[in-house]
Amino acid sequence: MSGDTGEAGAAEISRLVKSLIREVPDFPEPGVQFKDLTPLLADADGLAAVTDALAATAADADLVAGLDARGFLLGAAVATRLGTGVLAVRKGGKLPPPVHSVTYQLEYGTATLEIPSDGIDIAGRNVVIIDDVLATGGTLGAAARLLKACGANVLSAAVVLELTALEGRAAVAPLRVSSLHTV
Repeated sequence: MSGDTGEAGAAEISRLVKSLIREVPDFPEPGVQFKDLTPLLADADGLAAVTDALAATAADADLVAGLDARGFLLGAAVATRLGTGVLAVRKGGKLPPPVHSVTYQLEYGTATLEIPSDGIDIAGRNVVIIDDVLATGGTLGAAARLLKACGANVLSAAVVLELTALEGRAAVAPLRVSSLHTV
């Protein structure tokens, strides 16, 4: 993790995240060990600690982009802590037109992300992307491309949990990614 927390602080937040994650076997399909962050988000101390740690990685941002859906919760908390606004990066079809969108490849098919094209000018804004989990990097990478295409200066991304075996960090390179806990 990067930020102002130092190695001891990074180890402490990692332990906290690990202690509050619920592992769900065989969800959403057999063989998958789902990492449920709901208990972490529902714990007042856990949410505060995660918010502080994510905010420390985003100090230079003047806008926080939270990814659909848990990234909305985290992004809003980080934006509040930083005194910035938050931009919800939505799944396709959830926003009224007009929108800016990007379609990206999933393991089996495609998905689309959208942001409003009216009412919010992100050109020249320093944006940090916040999400709950970095897995394959598809959604995070698509969000970064979308924001850059709209003129934003995407500084970095920060996530609570990184699933290193899925190599998402490599997929979004050279985007700088901070993670609070890795498995």
